[in-house]
Amino acid sequence: MNIKDVSEHMRDIDFAMLSTRTEGGDIAARPMSNNRDVEFDGDSWFFTYEQARTVSDIERDAHVGLSYQGKKGLLGKPPIFIAVEGKAELIRDKAAFKEHWTKDLDYWFKNGVDTPGVVLIKVRASRVHYWDGQDEGEVPLK
Repeated sequence: MNIKDVSEHMRDIDFAMLSTRTEGGDIAARPMSNNRDVEFDGDSWFFTYEQARTVSDIERDAHVGLSYQGKKGLLGKPPIFIAVEGKAELIRDKAAFKEHWTKDLDYWFKNGVDTPGVVLIKVRASRVHYWDGQDEGEVPLK
């Protein structure tokens, strides 16, 4: 499987679990919608609020994990599972917001890109693993 194959699978998965390391060293995970912004080339994009614990966790330790689970597999096979390890970057630039904004985000952010306290999280993958029934492996990123 290559990065294009992973992108195709991710297109059908709206939510990922984003895992961060807390101040006390524990792992915290929360669901994050990729809003179908999944032309995955090694980067994943998520919106949140400035006051979210996710933001303070990333400011302290930018190493994060993402986990994705596909829908039911074909012919009774298990669905695809994708695990991404990477480094997160917090972006507070409205031009970047506009580039990754979809109308669905208005549900959570009532004033669109002008909603006070919006933050864009960019996760740059360093490793990508997948499991798909009997097939599994690490996906080369470049």
